[in-house]
Amino acid sequence: MTSTSSLQAALSQLDPAKLEQLSRTIDLPALLNAAAGLPEGQLRQLAGAVMAPQKPAKALPEPNGDFFGLLNTLTPAQREVAAAARRFMETEVAPIMNDHWSRDEFPQQLIPRLRELNLLRRIWNEDGSRTPDASVVEGLLTQEFCRVDVSTAVFFGVHAGLAAASIALGGSDAQKREWLPKVLDLQVIGAFGLTEPEGGSQVSRGLHTTARRDGDAWVLNGRKKWIGNSTFSDFTVIWARDVADDQVKGFLVRRGTPGYTVEKIQGKIALRMVENGEITLTDCRVPDTDRLQNAPNFRTTADVLRLTRAGVAWQGVGCAMGAYELALRYAQTRQQFGKPIGSFQLVQNNLVHMLANVTAMQTLCLRLSQMEDAGQMRDEHAALAKVMTAARCRETVALARETFGGNGILLEHGVAKHFCDTEAIYSYEGTNEINTLVVGRAVTGLSAFV
Repeated sequence: MTSTSSLQAALSQLDPAKLEQLSRTIDLPALLNAAAGLPEGQLRQLAGAVMAPQKPAKALPEPNGDFFGLLNTLTPAQREVAAAARRFMETEVAPIMNDHWSRDEFPQQLIPRLRELNLLRRIWNEDGSRTPDASVVEGLLTQEFCRVDVSTAVFFGVHAGLAAASIALGGSDAQKREWLPKVLDLQVIGAFGLTEPEGGSQVSRGLHTTARRDGDAWVLNGRKKWIGNSTFSDFTVIWARDVADDQVKGFLVRRGTPGYTVEKIQGKIALRMVENGEITLTDCRVPDTDRLQNAPNFRTTADVLRLTRAGVAWQGVGCAMGAYELALRYAQTRQQFGKPIGSFQLVQNNLVHMLANVTAMQTLCLRLSQMEDAGQMRDEHAALAKVMTAARCRETVALARETFGGNGILLEHGVAKHFCDTEAIYSYEGTNEINTLVVGRAVTGLSAFV
């Protein structure tokens, strides 16, 4: 076979599409002219290289934030709950969340679909007691919600955590019978009114909303701010200071009660799907039967917050996990300089740093929930978990957004929403500074609070 024949045979074996692609990177006519003048032996080597079958593309690992397989250590029932939540988030929430996030609106049409999962009864019993593994289940649900969308977790946490816990811990038997079955079935939606415009961290000492006994009713006056779900909730737990004994008491204020108004807070950059409201109470009369009968002081409020602070720690886990998985998938597919950016050392360094954060956060929170279910969790345990996960989530999500480069600020890529929502996680349920002082007081025996 002549050198020209060998060259023609080699070219006939080439895929036209690949030949076109090759022509974009090299001067193909010049290459062919040079090849035609090669000796027969060298040309055969070139033809063999050109016609050599290409190796199939290597299958890349699927992004998995559960790197140590913590789910595998849990019971089948717990894994089933986590899987159900993941399916719900990926099939029901993910397709619509960006639209509702942009519109600053919670998709209330999801509530009936969420009701079908019957998740709250895996946490609470109708008598107000918690199921044996309630905290682990609640943590797993929070992780799976936040992995896709933090706002959905906040809606669920306000209703199933703050509002339900207020009734379970502070309500009478009659109030539990009236409210809890409807709360657990999502037939009514609850909100939790504690934070005020003048202060959040100091609310235990500086609660301005007042309650005055007037016969068989109470008259409430004051304002509450940042109250999630309050724009559409059927009831809101309002915490107010009794002017007679200066103690904080809880009240179930039903939607439509005269003197109770809610204005939706606008202009947020975080948790935009959560409908936060500013509540104004003007001579709002609440019957004594709707006062939480077993919540005589702020101690009950603190018990509720202790439960939910652990849940917010889990929010940091899920948000960071979701951001890491998005960043990894992007790094595997985004091409720069002729290869995936995941093959660059600096990008791999960031991915490993993110994964280490997620793994440490996840193991910490699982142990915290196990302690809570065993009745061993104290304030400082929940506070330390919140401090650690909020800070590490902030770092992880920032690295994830960095991985996307300019695309990281586009809502369509997902990481921008995680980046913004992290700022809320860092600030609520006790700022990191306040929670740090709670832990510091526990370990030193000395209070640094002003």
